[in-house]
Amino acid sequence: QVRLVESGGGLVQAGGSLRLSCTASGITFKTYTMNWFRQAPGKQRELIASIERTYNTDYSDSVKGRFTISRDNAWNRVFLQMTNLKPEDTAIYICNAEREGTRSFWGQGTQVTVSS
Repeated sequence: QVRLVESGGGLVQAGGSLRLSCTASGITFKTYTMNWFRQAPGKQRELIASIERTYNTDYSDSVKGRFTISRDNAWNRVFLQMTNLKPEDTAIYICNAEREGTRSFWGQGTQVTVSS
């Protein structure tokens, strides 16, 4: 059974930082591209950060320069370090694992709320 479990969300003031974690089980983690999405109320789910199995990373313009994605294949974890948070970053942050030729997997998400 595949599980992706996010943690680290919470309430933070604007300008603050949070570090999200996602722990995967049931997949060969090192072979997957790991993604962070977010979904704000009334908005579409947005891909904000990706890290390939080669450790190449990519970011959306909305978070570039403020968020950093990383992975630890020894512990099957992917992280999202978020700095200089803004109220518009308020959303549910969701972990995703994808690999060509197979279905993708999703976590349940963790809530991040940034107060002004």
